[in-house]
Amino acid sequence: MSIEEYLRPTEFFNFNKRRVREKAFEIINGLETDKEKAVALFYWVRDKIKYNMMSFYMIRANFKASVTLRRRYGFCVSKSLLLSSFARAVGIPARIHLVDIINHKIPQKVVDLMRTNIFFYHGYSELFLDGKWIKAAPIFDKNTTIKAGFFPMIEFNGENDALFSHYDLDGNLFVEYINDRGIHADLPYEDIDRVMKKEYDNFFDSGFSLESFRKKPKEKEIPMTYYKSNNT
Repeated sequence: MSIEEYLRPTEFFNFNKRRVREKAFEIINGLETDKEKAVALFYWVRDKIKYNMMSFYMIRANFKASVTLRRRYGFCVSKSLLLSSFARAVGIPARIHLVDIINHKIPQKVVDLMRTNIFFYHGYSELFLDGKWIKAAPIFDKNTTIKAGFFPMIEFNGENDALFSHYDLDGNLFVEYINDRGIHADLPYEDIDRVMKKEYDNFFDSGFSLESFRKKPKEKEIPMTYYKSNNT
């Protein structure tokens, strides 16, 4: 797949929505290098978009970057889609990488609800910087990390991968990456939907949902054409 594929707006990387594009450029205002821009975008998404596991449910709009930005909260995949959409908006090639993980520090009540300690289709961003793809997971905001004790906190310097640590600060198991679901230029929604309904059937049968979507005024869109890095 050519690098241009990772610069285009799509259904889920929808930075053709004006609010997404404008926010991306607002965040990087005054910065010069792609590395500086990527770091600024990462920390904005990590800490300004509150992590909320209970915001996960299978509605297509729930995964779109514009929806996550408007609501100011999200889950791993939606936050990563927003970061990657911001990056594409300012000319940094970006994509999403999907994996299955085990988080050994999640509360038992969550394990009981899901009937497993596996998070299927966990997602993180990959950004193309200085000629290489760098992984960046803007998942837990600072307040969530402190409250839940999810240390070490994920930090990003624009040069090295920024993913969950295998061990916590006390040497106990924290996060295990157990299955690779691939790298994607757009979200494979149907694949996720099929696996989620199979693995978390009780989750959805119970009517699990945080909110219903209300109709919002339709935003003006920029056509889904190729965006060059110097396009403003």
